[in-house]
Amino acid sequence: MDVAVLGATGDVGRQVCTQLIERRVLPRASRLQLVGRPGGSSGRAVYGLREDLVDAFDEHAPLIDVALSPEEVVADVVILTAGRTAPATTGAPTDRAALAADNHAVFASYARALAEHGSGHEVVVVVSNPVELGVAVMARELGRHRVIGMGAWLDTLRFRREIAVSLGLRRHRIGGFVAGQHGADLVPLWSTVRISGLDPEERRRAVDGLRRGRSLAHFGDEVARAQTELLDRAARDVGAAFDLIDTWPPDVRAVARPWMTHQSGAKTATGTANATVDLVDTVLDGREIVVAGQLALEGEVSLGGVPLRGVIGAPVVLGPEGWTRVLLDEPAPDELARLTECEQHIDAGLRPWGLGREVPA
Repeated sequence: MDVAVLGATGDVGRQVCTQLIERRVLPRASRLQLVGRPGGSSGRAVYGLREDLVDAFDEHAPLIDVALSPEEVVADVVILTAGRTAPATTGAPTDRAALAADNHAVFASYARALAEHGSGHEVVVVVSNPVELGVAVMARELGRHRVIGMGAWLDTLRFRREIAVSLGLRRHRIGGFVAGQHGADLVPLWSTVRISGLDPEERRRAVDGLRRGRSLAHFGDEVARAQTELLDRAARDVGAAFDLIDTWPPDVRAVARPWMTHQSGAKTATGTANATVDLVDTVLDGREIVVAGQLALEGEVSLGGVPLRGVIGAPVVLGPEGWTRVLLDEPAPDELARLTECEQHIDAGLRPWGLGREVPA
């Protein structure tokens, strides 16, 4: 199986390439294609990146080659990390509309090239933001089931880790998913949380303790307030800002910690790449596995009895041919309300590109 990384020389792209080889997701007989763009810095850097990767991992590196145009991309799994990223340390919320305006053309050029020159069987993992826009653009050209955004899986891993830390456990003992929009508008699905070794009643008590009597009705306000407090604290002491995060409930921490990491200037490339490689490994594994991801839906599930038609993050069964079954059957009432609101936000962001639902006149 072969993998292509679009935007291989960016912060996340480099980490994805490194982890694909370091974790031995790709055997020596496979090919890793590093994709840059001609005429720019990435068109030069991909050649150097190839040599650096071989230098580091010669004993078990796959065949590594370079492509400099969308038409040259050939792979079983295509990872989209190309495009502009949100700047760090601005202190202001990410302007998703501006990011979309910058990256839409990049998404569209690769989507058209894959549709015209690809095998027709590639699975695309969208990493670039806005991930919902990337999924919508790719799905329109390639088919919905072959495209998955990694944002919901990254948010899920963060959510599980924060729960595990609160309980003094390791992340692998925690189940549960995050849905919705990647980033601050995520929807923590507390109703899906499972804790290894606890029976249902013990789990209920543990979850109640972690939630501290809160619902998701005011989760957006909590996140906004947390970001304001963090900026104020970080202006004096960044370490103290991270200490403050540790005092909050797990779902708030799952948003606030990566946000503060980005604000610190460190960015989140390593964690993002880890979640991405997880999804690639799942596709290449040959089995169907339950993960989470941004999906373009056409009524496979309903929210409050209304079929969902649009892009949203959700638990899903992923396998070698893409995603199949969505597992978003009975969210709790507060989860349903936030998912519905999130769906509307995503749709509004896609509408300028002709990708949202039609609005009745």
